Amino acid sequence: MTTVMNSSDTGVVVIGGGAAGVAPARRLHDAGIACLLVEARSRLGGRAFTVHTSDGVPIDLGCGWLHSADRNSWVEIAKAQGREIDTSAPPWAKRSDPRGFSFPEQAAFGEAFGKFYERLEAADLEETRDVAASSFLEPGNRWNPLINAASTYIRGAYLDRLSALDLRRYDGNEVNWRVPDGYGTLVAVHAGPVPVMFDCPVQRIDHSGKRVRVETAKGVITADAVIVTLPTPVLAQEAVTFFPALPEKIDAAVGLPLGHDDKLFVSLSNAEEFGNDSRLFIRTDRGETPAYQFRPFGRPQIEIYFGGPLAVSLEGEGDAAFFEFARDELASLLGNDFRQRIAPLGVHRWGADEYARGAYSYASPGNAGARGILAAPVDDRLFFAGEACSAKDFSTAHGAYLTGIAAAGAAIAARQRGKIPR
Repeated sequence: MTTVMNSSDTGVVVIGGGAAGVAPARRLHDAGIACLLVEARSRLGGRAFTVHTSDGVPIDLGCGWLHSADRNSWVEIAKAQGREIDTSAPPWAKRSDPRGFSFPEQAAFGEAFGKFYERLEAADLEETRDVAASSFLEPGNRWNPLINAASTYIRGAYLDRLSALDLRRYDGNEVNWRVPDGYGTLVAVHAGPVPVMFDCPVQRIDHSGKRVRVETAKGVITADAVIVTLPTPVLAQEAVTFFPALPEKIDAAVGLPLGHDDKLFVSLSNAEEFGNDSRLFIRTDRGETPAYQFRPFGRPQIEIYFGGPLAVSLEGEGDAAFFEFARDELASLLGNDFRQRIAPLGVHRWGADEYARGAYSYASPGNAGARGILAAPVDDRLFFAGEACSAKDFSTAHGAYLTGIAAAGAAIAARQRGKIPR
């Protein structure tokens, strides 16, 4: 990775240094095409964000799981970087700690959750006959609140906000691995020799002339083509504008909001009381409840997932609110002395992050087709990528990667056809 202080001319500008931006920038660079990766933050990775605790342990405050790992492109990249890959079973594939959630209750919940998906899969759905995913909950079922809570961990929102058709199109499998060094580190390092301009928010993309003008906080960059990888709320709220305007892109982004998910890591003393990668639920009667993962990678920590309305509420109160909420909940089940066994290590409020404005995308009811609209190129020189552009791998870093590689391939093909000047 080469840090560029300023640049006014290049072949392709890639806007956004997350997984969807790093992937095409590296592909273009390796193909010998002049490109510049423009990132608003002072780091790469986007919603893949690894930080280190005071004792040097990496923790992922953004995405952390190599979902669909048997076909996830980041697995091979991790191997090429010489990184360890942890293939142990994820906590949701095992029974949870029975304190507060007995084994018979877990079995009953699993059955209700499975039947929800059976009804969803059996439904007659299409673009013109889409409904909210909540339509497939069994009315009055005791486990509906916890099914909604699970939805917030997976999609960042309750089921009444999700397109049933979009949810059904997701093509994940049960192969889920991790990188102990951190997913964010993996993504950032993949940029390699790509030239990068940091701390450079883009304000306007003018595609009215022969070359595209990218107006940034550090001046204007001209390019033959641009790959836009910005999160949907940034587009929907027009923090970056287009000239001429692209109302179909804005409308698509509005239909693909980002859900809210935040992770809090806390240290844990006397951690041996809990199994490695074990999970605990404290409240199973409401949707606004975190999931607690004890000893991730066997470390003396708790990784705590907050999703949906609960995450939104706590984000408005600040970082400390997450720890206070978790401390009180844990103490209510494990005893008041447990408060002294934990201390905060890190949290990131993605909804309050100016350059993310949420965690990952879901389609609102009736907007499953918006992913294809968002992904479509404009005039063979504006290309779009990001997990929200993925038809079947949305909400994942590998979905972002694949759309980025597709955008780079389309840009290369346009050059070869003479659509983009050499």
